[in-house]
Parts: sequence; C-alpha cells; structure tokens
Amino acid sequence: MHTVAVLALPDAIAFDMATPIETFRRVRLPDGRPGYRIVVAGPEPSVQAGPLRLVIDEGLDALQCADLIVVPGRNDPLQPTPPAVLAALRTAAERGTRIASICVGTFTLAEAGLLDGRDATTHWLAADEFARKHPAVRLDPDVLYTDNGNILTSAGAASGLDLCLHIVQSDYGIAVAADAARLAVAPLHRSGGQAQYIVRNRLTYRTSTLERALAWVEANAQLNLTLADIADAAGMSVRTLTRRFKDETGQSPMQWVSGVRIRHAQELLETTDHTVDRIAAQTGFPTSSNFRSRFGEVFGVTPGAYRKVFRPQASKA
Repeated sequence: MHTVAVLALPDAIAFDMATPIETFRRVRLPDGRPGYRIVVAGPEPSVQAGPLRLVIDEGLDALQCADLIVVPGRNDPLQPTPPAVLAALRTAAERGTRIASICVGTFTLAEAGLLDGRDATTHWLAADEFARKHPAVRLDPDVLYTDNGNILTSAGAASGLDLCLHIVQSDYGIAVAADAARLAVAPLHRSGGQAQYIVRNRLTYRTSTLERALAWVEANAQLNLTLADIADAAGMSVRTLTRRFKDETGQSPMQWVSGVRIRHAQELLETTDHTVDRIAAQTGFPTSSNFRSRFGEVFGVTPGAYRKVFRPQASKA
C-alpha cells in the first residue's frame, strides 16, 4: 500500500485537495485491499480553504513517511509559501519521494526549486505569470499533466483527476486505474490536452498600445489580411507594428490573426450547427483542410471532436 500525503496549505483550493483524497481513497486492488493510505498534513493545525476551514490532524513530519506528496493550488498562487513547507518538500525530493502538484500548486513546487530544468504545466490562465516568474522551468500550458519521474504537475482544476488516475495506472496497472476511473465517472485518458480549454489571444495590460490594431483585427480576421493592411489600420509602419506585436504579445501580427481566427472558430463550433467547411470560410481560413490542420495543431483534437465536448447536442460536423 502506498501512503499519500495531501498538503494542506493556507488559502488552499478546496477542490484541489478533495481530488486526490477522493480519487486515491477509493482505489481497490483485485483482492479488495485498498491501494492507498491517505493523510492530510500541513504546517498549521487548521487552514482556510476558500469558504471552508479545515482541521488538520498531521504536521509536516507526516511527509517523511509518504510515498507520494500532493501539493494543491492556492487561491493566490503568488503568495509566499511557509519556509517550513518549502524545506519539507526539498527534503522529500532529495529522498526520492514522488511529489505532484495540482493546478497552480505548480507555483509552490517551483518556489521550492524542484522544477528548474524540468517539464511542468499549470492552469492556462496562470501560465504567462508562471513563465515570467520561473523562466528556468520548461512550461507547457497545453498538456493535462507532466511526469518527470518523481516530480509531476497537472494543469487546471479537473486535470488533477487525470494526473491522479495516471499515477494509479503507474502504480497498479491499467485494470486498477480503469476501475478507479469508473468510480470517478471519468475517462481514464482524455483526448487532447488543456490546449482545447485555453482562450486564445486574450488582451492584457501589455497590449494597451496595440488596442486600435487588435480591435481592427478582431473585426476583420475573416478577410484575406496582409501585414500592410494591419499596419495601415493601426496607423503604424510595418516595422513598428511588427516590433510592438513582438514586444507586447510575443507573436507576429499574422500569428495573432491566426489565433483570432481559431478563437472565432471555437465560438462557432460551440454555439452553432454550422458545418466545419462553413466555419472555415467564415473565419478566414483559405481551405477546410488548412483549417482542420491548424485546429489540430493548436488543440490536439479535430474540430468535430472539439464540438462533441463543447456542444454535444450538435449533429453536424
């Protein structure tokens, strides 16, 4: 039997704590024995977790006996982690203990220095801030989880369940993991990754000087745009436009246009019964095959598969 310690941090996200507790405690081996022993441990005897106050029976010493430590996200992932927690995580990592984060719990692992030079993911909404704060980490916001052996991370919210089921499969095989997935009423493996949930080309404070250009692209992305068209609409030279796009969005102007077209296509797949061919034409892609190819590159699923997830009542593809 493996011992799982779920870390109870101040301001923890209650959902992130409940996911590993409920997933691992229901795992049963073929002979009926439980697969995991669950403990909840923290630096304080009680913690606030959103609207809940949780009483914690175990201190950080309990982490020394754990085979797996699960670190939940916190409502404010930028707040400092208690030094004793960081020290306990580093010590556990040095012993070879597996440590997994859920959602923005990735920030805690990075703060402890456990992710430098490793693959990691986090909630897509926090990905830009994470990348700025922890440039030594190889962040991939498109995937549901990463597995570096003894250090694992998951993306936003429900992807913590994907990671827990992955761990069960690693520990006990696919049959036990499939049974755990059935109990959770969840697929053992979800097609695609977090990429299909990301809102593309979101405006931020960093894009304020491009407001005019971005608004024009938003309204005209379905047209056969050129770089000169965008520069004219923005009242800038092509050179200035390209430099500002790179500085403020990290993309070229035409990459931004492609992202806007993809987002518009997402909206149509979610809200209409239009065929994929019609959506490709409506959103500015030169051909349906070009649209399907680009959509698959971005999201890891076909437009039809995406629609089944986000508009299951639609009958046309």
